Amino acid sequence: MPMSGEFKDRLFPRLPEIAAHFGTPFHIYDEKGILETGAALKRHFSGIPGFREYFAVKALPNPTILKLMQSMGFGFDCSSRAELTLARKIGAGQQDILFTSNNTSQADFDMALENGGCILNLDDISLIPKVPVMPETICFRYNPGPRRTGNAIIGNPVEAKYGITHEQVIPAYRAAMERGATRFGMHTMVVSNERNYTYMVETARMLLTLAADTEDALGIRFDFLNIGGGLGIPYRPEDTPLNLEAMGKEVTALFKDFEEQRGYMPALFMESGRFMTGPHGVLVTRAINHKDTYRRYVGVDACMSSLMRPGMYEAYHHIDVLGKDSSPADPPVDVVGALCENNDKFAVQRPLPPVEEGDLLIIHDTGAHGHAMGFNYNGQLRPQELLFHEDGGSSRIRRGETIEDLFATLTFQENRLKP
Repeated sequence: MPMSGEFKDRLFPRLPEIAAHFGTPFHIYDEKGILETGAALKRHFSGIPGFREYFAVKALPNPTILKLMQSMGFGFDCSSRAELTLARKIGAGQQDILFTSNNTSQADFDMALENGGCILNLDDISLIPKVPVMPETICFRYNPGPRRTGNAIIGNPVEAKYGITHEQVIPAYRAAMERGATRFGMHTMVVSNERNYTYMVETARMLLTLAADTEDALGIRFDFLNIGGGLGIPYRPEDTPLNLEAMGKEVTALFKDFEEQRGYMPALFMESGRFMTGPHGVLVTRAINHKDTYRRYVGVDACMSSLMRPGMYEAYHHIDVLGKDSSPADPPVDVVGALCENNDKFAVQRPLPPVEEGDLLIIHDTGAHGHAMGFNYNGQLRPQELLFHEDGGSSRIRRGETIEDLFATLTFQENRLKP
C-alpha cells in the first residue's frame, strides 16, 4: 500500500542523509515492515498447524531478503534455476524449496533434483516421464479452467498456460504413484494482486474438495495444499487493503471441517511475494530536469529499468516529494526517466507539489516486482538496493550495475562452426 505513516515517520527524516551517503537512485526495503507482515501472516493462520509461507523469490530475489524470510521459518517458491541457486546459497534445504516451473527443461529438472532435491510442483502431466528420478513427494499445479474465474490480472484460467486440467488430476497422481511417489501435495493459483479475500477462501474450498475426491479415487492423503500467492496490496491511497484476519478465520474453518470429515488436516502452504515485501519498499530518485512542451515533465535520475510496472502495465505507484506537502500546487506533470521509450514514465499527468531540481521523489510499493523486473535496454543500469534496519540504520544489499557489467558477456572463448 502507499507507505504507512509509521514507515514514513521512520524513513523520511533519514532520507537526505541516506541519499547523500549512498547516492541515488535506490530501492530501499523496510526490515521492520517485512517482519511485521510475516508475523501477521503466521498469526492469522496459526489454527492450521502445518501452515507455512513459501516466499515467491521472483518478487524480490535478494539474499538478504531471503534470510529475513528464513528467520521467520518461511520457505521459498522458486520457478527458475537462478532462484533455486539463491535459495540454496542461504542454506534452504529439501523441504524449504517448492519448485514451480512451467515449460520445464531437463536442465531445470537436473538442478531441482540436486543436493537432495526439493518439493517438485509439476505444471504439466506430460512432464511425469521426463522427471529423471521421481521424488518421494510430488505436487501438481491445478488449473480449474471454466470451473473458476480469474481476476483481471490472471484472466480466464482457460487461456492460462499454467497447470493441469480437471480431467488430468487423477491420471496425473496415479502416474506419479506408478513412478514411486508416496507423498502428495496440490497447488493452484487463480488470482494475482487480489484484495478481495473471498477469492482465496474459495480457492481453499476448491482444493479441499478436489483433494477429497482424489483421495477417494486413489486412496492417497495429501500432505499439503498450496493456495498459491495472489494476495493483493492497495497501490492507490483510496484502495481497501486485503482483510487478512477474515481470510485466516474462514480458511482455517474450512481446513477444520475437512479434518472432521476426513480424519486428518493437510498443511496449508502459501507463496506470497508482493504481499510480503511490496508495501515495504520504495524507489528513491532525484529530480534532475524540467521540460515544458505540450505537457510539463519532471525528469529524474531513475528510469523504467528500475521499475517497469508503470510503463508496462500502466500501473499506479504513489509518489511523495520529500519535505513538501502532498497537496498539489502545480499543474499535473509526467515523471519520466531517460530511456528512449515514450512509456518510460513513473507517473502520467500526476498532481504533485512543485518539484525543484535536487528534490527527492519517493515512489511507493516497489518492494516486489520492482528491481526484480529491471532490464538493460538502451544500456540503462539497474540501481542499488538498500535495507532500512529496525534500528534506523541502512546498509547496501546490492550494488548498482556498472557499464562493465553490461559488457561482461562480450568476453568469451571464440567458438565458430566451420562451413
